[in-house]
Amino acid sequence: MPTPQLKHEDLYEELRDKGMSKEKAARISNAKANDEMHPSRKGGKQPPYEDWTRDDLYDRAKEIGIKGRSGMTKKELITALRAH
Repeated sequence: MPTPQLKHEDLYEELRDKGMSKEKAARISNAKANDEMHPSRKGGKQPPYEDWTRDDLYDRAKEIGIKGRSGMTKKELITALRAH
């Protein structure tokens, strides 16, 4: 069943499959459906999480309040940050 607030559902599903959060995938897919907007795939100028140290990932997870972060590996922190 289609979701009424999504204007480009195929793109939304593709972005979700690539690991984007629901909110980010919806924003990008809706913006792509609007001819006046030109969203890019890449956001700001931060390097990808894979280039961050585990300590930097932990600090970011602490800033946004991810629970259980102290026992997470670098890969788990990346997954948690992207899901948030």
